[in-house]
Amino acid sequence: MSHSYQMLIGERWETGKGEGITVVDPATEEVIGTIPRGNADDVDRAVKAARHAFDQTWRKLKPRERARILYDTGRAIEERIDDFARLETLDSGKPLQLSHKEVLSTARYFEYYAGAADKLEGRSIPLGPDFMDFTIREPMGVTAHVVPWNMPFNMIGRSVAPALAAGNTAVVKPSEMTSLTALELGRVFQSVGLPHGVYNVVTGYGLEAGEPLCGHPDIDCITFTGSVPTGRRVMKTAAEHIKPVVLELGGKSPHIIFNDADPETAAAEVAKGIYANTGQICSAGSRLLVERGIADNLLEALVARSRKIRLGPGMEQPDMGPLVSQEHLDRVLGYIDTGKEQGARIITGGERARDKGYFVAPTVFTGVDPEMRIAQEEIFGPVLSVLTFTDEAQAAALANNVKYGLVAGIHTRDIDRAMRLARDLRVGQVYINEYFIGGEETPFGGYKQSGFGREKGLPALDNYTQLKNICVRIR
Repeated sequence: MSHSYQMLIGERWETGKGEGITVVDPATEEVIGTIPRGNADDVDRAVKAARHAFDQTWRKLKPRERARILYDTGRAIEERIDDFARLETLDSGKPLQLSHKEVLSTARYFEYYAGAADKLEGRSIPLGPDFMDFTIREPMGVTAHVVPWNMPFNMIGRSVAPALAAGNTAVVKPSEMTSLTALELGRVFQSVGLPHGVYNVVTGYGLEAGEPLCGHPDIDCITFTGSVPTGRRVMKTAAEHIKPVVLELGGKSPHIIFNDADPETAAAEVAKGIYANTGQICSAGSRLLVERGIADNLLEALVARSRKIRLGPGMEQPDMGPLVSQEHLDRVLGYIDTGKEQGARIITGGERARDKGYFVAPTVFTGVDPEMRIAQEEIFGPVLSVLTFTDEAQAAALANNVKYGLVAGIHTRDIDRAMRLARDLRVGQVYINEYFIGGEETPFGGYKQSGFGREKGLPALDNYTQLKNICVRIR
């Protein structure tokens, strides 16, 4: 059933002016609703609402009062887990069981940062008996959050929860392809008593809503997750007003398997690393670097797993759902064609699947040269590029031979070798003997063109606070 959604500005739910944006279920290609097509005027009103809430209410609350509201938000999300998961699955196409996990993770972000809200402490600095010098941490003010489409609800929790815990207010611009859970979160906030204007959502396209938000003179800091080209635009826009930016821009992450790993266990982790969320994860293990001695056994096990993966609409709880849109389907199929044209060999998959919906079969390329586009560029789909190596030094060189540096996976029984690689890899996070380990508590971010700044964990609070030094002469 199609539904018309509204965006949240201050205390008002608004439809916006002009035609809305059609929301399509990527598994069925059916229209499930419309969202407002926000513009610069909507952004301006949202920023003003957030500024008023920051000055008049939110920053004046005691930290423990903010903590209670955030904790109640986490509990309210858990109570509505089925509603949020269903909405996320219809909007993005991901399997329902994965949406459930991501909703629980979002609730956990609010719980985690609720516990940190009253612990943002400063330090005293010894300058001698005639001085008292100390620091305090203050909120930035109004924060902008430009959220991607691949894990939309979870990404809101990841950045909005620490921002609010630190005393900031927020304006969120979700992807026009996956805005529904961002809007529904506004109703949760209202139900738990969050003051009006602390959380605002402007839906719309990047150029019409996202760019005005990043360029608004009354925004105090920006958190952006998305592509490298758009990240550059965000940085340039923010530079006009000297605004700090946190960027998480994707990756081409290596999954490194040594001869002493168990082939079946490693194959299961490789499959998880590339096929989870249909490969639409910035930290996906999209490059398999495998030592020659284990390559044949590992690939045999991986192909067998790939061919058993059940595709289908997310509501049917398949192993893997569709890609998010027709445009993205065309992009992923284009990379598959490029891989074949450049001489790589497909050993499984490589084609569109099912008659309806944006499905691609799990795909594995072998014979991949390190300089091929499928080995260098982020595809953001269920497409794995396999490269082989002969020793640890070559594995490290191959792993570092891309412009990205987000995460890396290592499988070996030799802990010294694992720790040497963890030291030498230019990435922000290393998984050893399991992929996608960690949680809301573990800092996440990249090196090189994967961006800068860290989200998750206590370091995320640094994104949303300023340090002030106060020095007193005692006479």
